[in-house]
Amino acid sequence: MLKIGCHLSASKGYLHMGEEALSIDANTFQFFTRNPRGGKAKDLDFEDIAAFRKLAEENNFAPILAHAPYTLNPCGKDDRVRAFAFEVMADDMRRLAHTPDSYYNFHPGSHVGQGIDRGIELICELLDVILKENIGPMVLLETMSGKGSEVGSRFEELKAIIDRAEHSDRIGVCLDTCHVHDAGYDIVNDLDGVLAEFDRIVGLDRLKTIHVNDSKNPFGSHKDRHEKLGDGTLGFEAIAQVINHPALRDLPFYLETPNELDGYANEIRSLRSVYRE
Repeated sequence: MLKIGCHLSASKGYLHMGEEALSIDANTFQFFTRNPRGGKAKDLDFEDIAAFRKLAEENNFAPILAHAPYTLNPCGKDDRVRAFAFEVMADDMRRLAHTPDSYYNFHPGSHVGQGIDRGIELICELLDVILKENIGPMVLLETMSGKGSEVGSRFEELKAIIDRAEHSDRIGVCLDTCHVHDAGYDIVNDLDGVLAEFDRIVGLDRLKTIHVNDSKNPFGSHKDRHEKLGDGTLGFEAIAQVINHPALRDLPFYLETPNELDGYANEIRSLRSVYRE
């Protein structure tokens, strides 16, 4: 069965997100742990969490994906930026400890002129402290497009973070189709080759989730603008290859396309129609 969901607003709680997911034939979802630009998270509602867990179990949900806010930058140049990243991630992990069957996804960050090596060092310093406490879900490094001074657009950079981190057993990867396309990995014409390269460098066992997005930008543009499926430079056929690939088809997929709920419903319907059971 295709494990597919989309990005939903967490403002009304877990149960509401679960019910919204079911209303569009989804069996998982992604959500921001707090305002995507940062800020305080809403208080936990344990009754709501318990009700969602019951709903998820009854409907065979795949793991849900918690996404850190965009402002979280573990390798920022400013001490205050890195302190904010630590506070947010530590708080998110403590909160997510109450929501089993989830992953925590974050953008590795931007080194802001310090260089890739220094950026990786700072990311690992944060992860070593955060993951020392055995609470919260597995943390996922998202593949990035390579705009500006982003860390994580090359598979070698993800591997370097994993190898350097003390608690690498709790670190996985979320592959974003728009981002890898924009970073210069040709998943349209050579998906097998890209996945073989990922396996050789990082290991396919590290790949836990997929962000399914088309791209507004040309191949290798090193930008990051998502498009609706089939309306971008990847095209729907390439996305269909991704969800059906033997190395990927059993992973959970999360749409981040520029849609409202009805648009997500249409995309999920289209993906289910081409998924080979």
